[in-house]
Amino acid sequence: MALNLQDIPRVKKLDKKTFIEHYFKPQKPVVIEQQIEDWPAYKKWNLEYMKAVAGHITVPLYDDRPVDYKDGFNEPHAKMKMSDYIDLLKREPTRYRIFLWNALKEIPELQKDFTFPDFGIRLMKDIPMLFFGGQDSYTFMHYDIDLANIFHFHFEGTKQIILFDQKQNDYLYKVPHSLITREDIDFTNPDFEKWPLLAKAEGYKTELNHGEVLYMPEGYWHYMRYITPGFSMSLRAIARNPINFSRAVYNLLIMRNFDNAMRRLQGQQWIDWKNNQAIIRTHKRNGISV
Repeated sequence: MALNLQDIPRVKKLDKKTFIEHYFKPQKPVVIEQQIEDWPAYKKWNLEYMKAVAGHITVPLYDDRPVDYKDGFNEPHAKMKMSDYIDLLKREPTRYRIFLWNALKEIPELQKDFTFPDFGIRLMKDIPMLFFGGQDSYTFMHYDIDLANIFHFHFEGTKQIILFDQKQNDYLYKVPHSLITREDIDFTNPDFEKWPLLAKAEGYKTELNHGEVLYMPEGYWHYMRYITPGFSMSLRAIARNPINFSRAVYNLLIMRNFDNAMRRLQGQQWIDWKNNQAIIRTHKRNGISV
């Protein structure tokens, strides 16, 4: 038995009108295969180039260890010189990833390698973020704190993507006061005896290759696994749906601070309670006795 996933639609290129009508308004994901072939980044951006321009910078690294109460919100698990990190990526599989790194702020010359695409929605131009990962490294299933519309540009190698929209929340074992599902769910090979409600979830899947762009609508859950070492850049636009925008404000101003306060007050007991509630609440919403 496998997750109920359909392939994300693919197109060669998209103009503004088609994107708005067929993907943005209905909030459906799409992979655009040849949109950025005129960017200098399309030819230049690979791991060796990033090592050449950013090798001297110390970067924050994350892995797939379970959330610990001592960790702050998005606190890195390690740090390393970029040159050493890229050598590690190319030498052997590693769980270490770079997450939400505003490299373009530290390395302004990278901004000459791309242009902001005009898809009819205003992109936030001050926070292009880069993400790096080694073979078999992955992110937990999560959605972004600001529920933004995201364009995810992939460079070098192949990345596996699984998406769910917010309508699937009742089936995903969402951890309360957070943006993640239970971390012990393997979304590539889920245990349906342990997580029976996952069988009801309807989602999407694809693999991204060099130069391809994934549009992820507002608040979409996403799981990403690096099949080979590589990296991606995300550009984002604020949530347009008033409900999503209000949830983003709540997450940023209240939820994040409340969760950090409870970690300080209750420690690991708070993390354990949240993980247990993910099961209890999901089963109760679906009429399963707990």
